[in-house]
Amino acid sequence: MAAIAALLLGGVPAVASPVDSRVVSPAAAVPDFSTAEAGNPFVDGWYADPDVAVYDNRYWVFPTSSRPYDEQTYLDAFSSTDLVNWTKHPNVLTTAGVSWARRAVWAPAPVQRNGKYYLYFGANDIQGNTELGGIGVAVADRPEGPYKDAIGKPLIGQFVNGAQPIDQDVFIDTDGQAYMYYGGWGHANVVKLNADMTSLGQFADGSTYREITPANFTEGSQMFKRNGKYYFMWSEDGWTGPNYAVAYAISDSPTGPFTKVGRVLSQDAAVARGSGHNSVITVPGTDIWYIVYHRRPLSRTGANDRQLAYDRMTFNADGTIAPVTMRVKDNFNDNNAIGWTTYGGNWSTGAGRYETGASFGGKALLDTSFTDFTQDVDVTPRSAGGDAGVVFRATQASTGTDSYRGYYAGISGTGKVVLGKADNNWTQLGTAPVTIRPNVSYRLRVEAVGPAIRVYVNDMVTPKISVTDTGYGGGANGVRVFNTGAGFDNFAVAHR
Repeated sequence: MAAIAALLLGGVPAVASPVDSRVVSPAAAVPDFSTAEAGNPFVDGWYADPDVAVYDNRYWVFPTSSRPYDEQTYLDAFSSTDLVNWTKHPNVLTTAGVSWARRAVWAPAPVQRNGKYYLYFGANDIQGNTELGGIGVAVADRPEGPYKDAIGKPLIGQFVNGAQPIDQDVFIDTDGQAYMYYGGWGHANVVKLNADMTSLGQFADGSTYREITPANFTEGSQMFKRNGKYYFMWSEDGWTGPNYAVAYAISDSPTGPFTKVGRVLSQDAAVARGSGHNSVITVPGTDIWYIVYHRRPLSRTGANDRQLAYDRMTFNADGTIAPVTMRVKDNFNDNNAIGWTTYGGNWSTGAGRYETGASFGGKALLDTSFTDFTQDVDVTPRSAGGDAGVVFRATQASTGTDSYRGYYAGISGTGKVVLGKADNNWTQLGTAPVTIRPNVSYRLRVEAVGPAIRVYVNDMVTPKISVTDTGYGGGANGVRVFNTGAGFDNFAVAHR
């Protein structure tokens, strides 16, 4: 299927699949993460509607370019061998290679078969059956394309059962039968694909289209199979709003019936909004699953302000999917700082760390807004003076020593840990002696629950500082230095 990537455990021989050639040879390491450990979004730029495949030991993500419709004339792709380091492949498909497509090129769905690479896509956002557009299929000799129109016209170019022909997903079952799931405007259909992958087949009753619309379906069809059960996923509510979310159903058949089980991914007011239009990745030979989706940063309201993310997806004993947690982590192993915004200082990434030279208050923040949380980071001060540490519950950030409203906890080579709050000035709330040496890494933790704030250094049992302060209730999380350079690693924030 278009949304399941295949990566075998190291030491397990690869087995060629007669129905889906995306099964790949052994990899050096199986990605076993709680989230995108090197940070979400995992690639730079505005993208949406990701679908995935694995070709020749490499993960591929094919998203929509999140821009105004008339500018959506191309598709980019991203590839990775480890789900950490990503390579951009621009313009894998453009409207120049599809005679009938002119705009609104959406939701690519990749699959490999017959020695070729197929990419299914929506184009033109047709509003009725008198317009030219719908779902097309392009083909290439390589995963990165260039993909060219395979049939010279839409594969599905009409509204059937009320379903707008968009947001397709392709699934190849274990018996070799390929299906396409698609639809918008609140209706979903499934069709069979013939073995050529460029024409539609028929069901046993002679029909071509079968409606499978579950409750509250909007768009974004997705299908995968686990333990003999078929999981149909879709997106609910409006794609421009904060409540865009992913729901699912389970069936014994690839054509349903599909009765809604519930939502599995929704917005988190501390992390991101509008989380939806997903695909899934599984690691064959394990029960490791990820959900890949797009979401909108908290500080952005534009319809096209969407970014790509992935998080761990787990199953309950009865086969239902546990609600997905959008986790906030960054170990900088991808050697970038996508998602971070800096205010002063000279920041860079390298050797799996986030580094900055000395400055008076240079800080870097994530677009988060946690209230009660635990925040961790490994801090390596670069000099015996000054201090370096974490910012939390921060708002109104700008460049300057104390130019934000929020809290800061830092460690100093002068032999102390300090906690205070800023509002274009500095108020110290607590300090404690700690042995700190330059170029040595220390684990710094802050726990904040309501007005109670605790600061830990290395020892995560006994806090070095424990205070009560009602100054700030929520805001962004990040890191900061004062009069020293520092390296930061293994940053994480989680709800309490």
